[in-house]
Amino acid sequence: MTEILQNKLATFKDNFQNLDKESLDSLDKMYEPDIHFEDPLHVVNGLGELKTYFRNMYCNVQSIRFDFTHELVCDEEAVIFWTMHFIHPRLNKGETIMVNGSSHLKFRDYCYHHRDYFDTTDMLFENIPLLGSVIRGIKKRIS
Repeated sequence: MTEILQNKLATFKDNFQNLDKESLDSLDKMYEPDIHFEDPLHVVNGLGELKTYFRNMYCNVQSIRFDFTHELVCDEEAVIFWTMHFIHPRLNKGETIMVNGSSHLKFRDYCYHHRDYFDTTDMLFENIPLLGSVIRGIKKRIS
């Protein structure tokens, strides 16, 4: 891994770890203006749309934290593996939810491609009242 990419990745993770609804301007230090962001629930193009997406996502989250576990790096891209811990008052009775995932990142000066991979069932659907018990029951029967 080049030292330049190592520094970009370290800065990216530090800024992401400190991201909340009050610090969305730090996205300017993380992403290119033409960022393409994708996760299992949304596709967003451009820094303005990304700020709106994060603003909407963080407005009801009481706390969120990422534990970055390891990374794979090649040329100007990386995959980072993480565990997200978050609290949302309408999910899981307001208790902490943990979701494992990974992010594929591509860099120029800043990140211009960010794609997240995670199980939406773990993140959302199992934590919605009534629906969660149905999904857990189905999973139990299948296994």
